[in-house]
Amino acid sequence: MRDAPRPTGPPSADRQPPPPPPTGSQTFGRHLKLVLAVLLVSQFMLAVDFSILNVALPAIGDDLGFSLANLQWIATAFALSAAGFTLVLGRIGDLIGRKRIFLVSIALLGLASLVGGLATGPALLITARVAQGLATAAATPAALALLTTSFPEGPLRQKALGLNGALMSAGFTAGAVFGGILTDLLAWRWAFLVNVPVALAVLVVAPAVVRESRPAVRPRIDLPGAATVTLGLLGLVYGLTQAGEHGWTSTHALSGLLVGAVLLTVFHAVERKTAQPLVPLRVLRRRNVAWGNLLGLLAFATETSLVYLLTLYMQRTLGFSALAAGVSFGVLGLGTVVGGLLAPRVIARFSTVTALVTGGVVQAMATAALLLLGTATTPSMALLLPATFIGGIGNMLVIVGFMVTATSGLPDHEQGLATGLATMSQQVGIALGTPVMSAIVTAATHGETTGDSILHGVMVAVAVNASLVLVGVLIAAAFLRPRRS
Repeated sequence: MRDAPRPTGPPSADRQPPPPPPTGSQTFGRHLKLVLAVLLVSQFMLAVDFSILNVALPAIGDDLGFSLANLQWIATAFALSAAGFTLVLGRIGDLIGRKRIFLVSIALLGLASLVGGLATGPALLITARVAQGLATAAATPAALALLTTSFPEGPLRQKALGLNGALMSAGFTAGAVFGGILTDLLAWRWAFLVNVPVALAVLVVAPAVVRESRPAVRPRIDLPGAATVTLGLLGLVYGLTQAGEHGWTSTHALSGLLVGAVLLTVFHAVERKTAQPLVPLRVLRRRNVAWGNLLGLLAFATETSLVYLLTLYMQRTLGFSALAAGVSFGVLGLGTVVGGLLAPRVIARFSTVTALVTGGVVQAMATAALLLLGTATTPSMALLLPATFIGGIGNMLVIVGFMVTATSGLPDHEQGLATGLATMSQQVGIALGTPVMSAIVTAATHGETTGDSILHGVMVAVAVNASLVLVGVLIAAAFLRPRRS
């Protein structure tokens, strides 16, 4: 098939593939199905990487000689690089080509996973985790931008984003399940090595299926903006992870948060004066972009941290093994899949605001129901499993509503920026939620580790979690205009 001719429009216009189906079309053609399959598989793999090692951490520490104090760096190294570099790598994908950076980052992820699976010491493993985080920071916004530019705004894009959101959220919970199964039945190394064949499959199929999308004229990269936003996000995420580990008054937490806040303030000042900013402030002033990303941050922070809280509850209060706790979250994963399939229909029939508000109310009610959990296993699990299933449906309505809201109304040559902001909100939310909830549990338990104390601390954090979901509901209802297909 011949490439489409270069458009004769303004220099910033993208080189676009042949015209997509009419926006009223409700079905995917064969080529779009292949594009969707490749991008969804890669996004699922990237999401699994966020959580697959959590259950395996003790086994890794024993095998490679990590001290207890340094064990958390296996997760922190990934979170720092994944959240800190997302925005700048998403923008670079806009400039040099989203397909190109997607393929390079998937190759890096496969190589880093191979190195991690074969690591013989802490230094090499941490290096592999940093590389995995960088690959995720580049691949996630690139894949999302390729998805939004491959599908026209309207029902088809909403369906694609619904499936993407469902598989990403399912990936977070599936990571805990896979991590437990692989560690118990094989070895922790397979939590890394499982990525290698998947990455190879994507690299074989994607070049022939996914079409390139990039500006016809490449503007200069805003180096001061890139440096300040990246270092600012690194400081912010580092401060949050240290707060969860050592408390909010620790020197490392406070210094990281302070440095991050200062650098992000400097970034805002730099962007106001730069001729070709990394993030044009006019984009941030769009109501759907600003409020949509805040809602996305809250959605990911609340649901991923709830997984942490319930893991703590099941293991410390009910006495579950890591594998049993991980498998229990399969119900939550099913709920997110149902929510991902339902969300596009809600948006098409009603509006994005309806999806955001309804989903938030459902998630808040399901989370609040968990306040009735106790120390008896059977009645507690009879409540926990349906509550997490229903909460997963509600959370996915919010996530798909956020993705549609934050990426709508922008031209294709700014989709990399929009998806980079959305991915940054997602990853900062993931990095932020667990430390915040961990600090709440620590404060509520006053350092005690008995089952009853842990239960009390978890319940306090669950109440805060449900309250944050309701804050998102109020924001969506008050500041966003209904947007219907």
